[in-house]
Amino acid sequence: MPQALFDLDVLRTFVTGVRLGSYAKAADRLGRSTSAVSAQLKKLEAQAEAVLFRKAGRGLALTEAGETLLAYAQRLIDLNDEASAALRGLHLQGRVRLGLQEEFGEVLLPQVLGRFARAHPQVRIEASMMRCAGLRERLSQGQLDLALVWETGDQPLLPGAERWLETPLHWIGPAVAHGSDRPAWWGADAVGWRSDEPLPLVLLDEPCPVRRMAMAALDAQGTAWRHAFTSASLAALWAASSAGLGLTVRTALGCPPGVQRLEAAACGLPALPTISLVLYRGETQVPPVVEQLARLLREALPLV
Repeated sequence: MPQALFDLDVLRTFVTGVRLGSYAKAADRLGRSTSAVSAQLKKLEAQAEAVLFRKAGRGLALTEAGETLLAYAQRLIDLNDEASAALRGLHLQGRVRLGLQEEFGEVLLPQVLGRFARAHPQVRIEASMMRCAGLRERLSQGQLDLALVWETGDQPLLPGAERWLETPLHWIGPAVAHGSDRPAWWGADAVGWRSDEPLPLVLLDEPCPVRRMAMAALDAQGTAWRHAFTSASLAALWAASSAGLGLTVRTALGCPPGVQRLEAAACGLPALPTISLVLYRGETQVPPVVEQLARLLREALPLV
């Protein structure tokens, strides 16, 4: 029986549709008609000789075969793109000064910087991880070529901004459900806190716009709160929240084991606003090596 020879273009459509949660969105993202995308998916099922999708309400979900193919498809696409980048960038030289906020460390550093370094061995990467205020300061001083920064609506964007995605903030607490693992302040129903005492908060210290947004939302709702833990380190916040010291507020990106997102309405908590992820380029005329790293960063982040 001959081996299937998968079409990488079709695999890319398949992966994009799954990540976006809609093949109509995938068609728009890839610049194709919905009928062309549908034909590609039929071709993929024929190549795989397996049913990849099943009905789920008014949408589609992956079958077991689809889940298996998805993992391999992403690896094939990554390897193809890495080989293409390596051939295009054999002679790229110079340096890239990259600034990141802490939650992108585990998500992006191994995946993106490793690929970039293998494809461009003559390029020197200088990566810095710091808070939003520090990144904005270094950008304004011309000390970064690229920076990924969470921005809120309370201050204007700096020059060179490209808004990549907008995502909601979430209340995040310890991943506990029952019994003696519950912290003392946790409600008996395991979905909220005891209303007879102030809500304990685990937040980054100032300057932090997310901290201010969380406190303003609670104040507007008339909910009493108290500072249970503050730190300059996001890793310390995750540890404190996981240990049951209180609730924190972040996006869903990079949430570690030991914590869980809470449904605000179910827990009696106020709804939180959205926050934007912005890529800043330090120069108007961006060198090719910098633009190549920017492309890899964008591909590594969740598609929206």
